[in-house]
Amino acid sequence: MLSKSAAKKFFLIGTVLCSGCFVVLTIDTIQRVPHQTRSENITPEVIHGKDLWDHNNCMGCHTIMGEGAYYAPELTKVYTRRGEPFIRAMLKDPQAMFPGQRKMQKYNFTEEEIDALVAFLKWIGEVDLNGFPAKPDLAPVNPEPVSAAELAHPAIYDQVCVACHSLKGKGGAVGPALDGVGNRFEQNYFVSWLKDPVAVKADSKMPKLPLTDEQILELANFLSQLK
Repeated sequence: MLSKSAAKKFFLIGTVLCSGCFVVLTIDTIQRVPHQTRSENITPEVIHGKDLWDHNNCMGCHTIMGEGAYYAPELTKVYTRRGEPFIRAMLKDPQAMFPGQRKMQKYNFTEEEIDALVAFLKWIGEVDLNGFPAKPDLAPVNPEPVSAAELAHPAIYDQVCVACHSLKGKGGAVGPALDGVGNRFEQNYFVSWLKDPVAVKADSKMPKLPLTDEQILELANFLSQLK
């Protein structure tokens, strides 16, 4: 049993030590902020994107850095997960990307505003959040062997195409499944289709995606091998 003076001394020493630890940890955290936030990448365009994010109340539906609503997808790592072409297409016309399904309204952003939002989401995705959000473990318990075509998925396919199309039962259901599509069409057809779907089929519901010529050729080669 401590005496009154000993208890007082214990309290004072403990308070000083804990306060010291708190100060040291606070200083360490503040020193880490510029590096972890990649502050050197905060350009005027990124700031404009943040202003657009706030002005349009994007957080009313989406979550970013753990804060926001859960009505729509979490967007902290969306740039890495989906890529720039998908983000641009969604911001330009959400309904065209998911006809009859997406409830995100069309904000009629200008190209400059879309550039700013993409820059903002890219910066957010590069911020070091100590492992947040965790990558989901989607691997099956007993994975089945996959074909060479499955192993050679172009990055742009996993970012954009999989949102609407399925392959081997994995992917979206907005557009037709792509199993065996290489038996029905040749590579040149895929090139024309990916450049402008409506030019090939007037009533196509597939939007014209912001793909580079290199991405189009990569996808056309991949799709032509799905036999």
